[in-house]
Amino acid sequence: MVKLARKKILLGIGGGIAAYKSAMLVRLLVAQGAEVRVVMTKGGQAFIQPLTLQALSGHPVHCELLDPEAEAGMGHIELSRWPDLILLAPATANLLARLAAGMADELLTTLVLAAKVPVWLAPAMNQQMWQAAVTQRNLHSLTQLNPHWQFLGPDSGSQACGEVGPGRMLEPQAMVEAMIAALTAEAWQPLAGKKILLTAGPTQEPLDPVRFLSNHSSGKMGYALAEQCQALGADVVLISGPVELACPAGVQRIRVQTAREMLAAVEQHLPQCFAFFAAAAVADFYLPEVAKHKLKKAEQQLDSLTLNLLPNPDILATVAGHQQRPSWVIGFAAETDNLLPHARAKRVRKGADLILANQVGMFDSGMKAENNAITLIADDHEHSFAMQDKTSLAKEVMTYLCQQIFRN
Repeated sequence: MVKLARKKILLGIGGGIAAYKSAMLVRLLVAQGAEVRVVMTKGGQAFIQPLTLQALSGHPVHCELLDPEAEAGMGHIELSRWPDLILLAPATANLLARLAAGMADELLTTLVLAAKVPVWLAPAMNQQMWQAAVTQRNLHSLTQLNPHWQFLGPDSGSQACGEVGPGRMLEPQAMVEAMIAALTAEAWQPLAGKKILLTAGPTQEPLDPVRFLSNHSSGKMGYALAEQCQALGADVVLISGPVELACPAGVQRIRVQTAREMLAAVEQHLPQCFAFFAAAAVADFYLPEVAKHKLKKAEQQLDSLTLNLLPNPDILATVAGHQQRPSWVIGFAAETDNLLPHARAKRVRKGADLILANQVGMFDSGMKAENNAITLIADDHEHSFAMQDKTSLAKEVMTYLCQQIFRN
């Protein structure tokens, strides 16, 4: 069954090597019944020929802003009114910067600025370019100024330049699945219009250039919750420690390493936040003076090593007491013993509205495992969720929260 029948999608292709994936993206969208029109930047045309995309979409590819044949009817404005959704894939660092600056210097940026439909951006760039402060500033500006814009990815992994890290464009199949979910959703979306902020994964506290303090968190539970929040209509920001997980489609991910970096990112994204989930396993201590060179036992004749560690900031307690405190502050309690007594005390001590308690240190559940079981602890009741895979568990937890908690 075709799932995107009669849906109109405008695909904008920026100038990056990931443009080669656009041919498969068009093919998959058309196979699902969508009508696809393609607009290319000059850079995009350097990586893939318009004729290829014309053959796959069945429509002429648009490349020129000042097209003599179209300008009499203001063709670029007409095209901006045509789609149900605009997808920019790849959305390069250059394209994001020009959009953030409000530039209309070629057809694609002009169409986006003139459009009144949702705009989805699939970033694709070198990992250093993605993590650059100016790129992150542009991302923040675009989402703050355009609440109906959202990001698909990026993913993390090997890149064409030979480096490894965040910045890979999501695979075409993942983007198509996200569009199917969005454009065919007659689904229950109780979080529509609400901003949800989550932390996930471990933090790493450097000791020297090659060593750090950390824990066994995989980030899977936090990522599963982020995915479910997005499916329920929320605008999701995920502050993630170092993990090897793909970013859920439609979720904005901010990568950090240390607890202090995580807190700074959380505070930056707190304004207008409806709910905060502290799912990250934050390292309790950090070394204030990191060694500039690798600590070598032999050279320094070390029989033992004393580290003068300082406590990291308490992110959950900070958010719970913040002047921009969200309506709901939800923490996690990962315990190896006395789970419920410790979790109950933590909720009160930290000032959280809810605590999601889970047992760790077991082979088949908790950190690193695929499965988990959770007990939700509020001030007036508790509710348990049975052992299951983390994706299913996240769905059950979010359904319960939306039906029983957030509406109160």
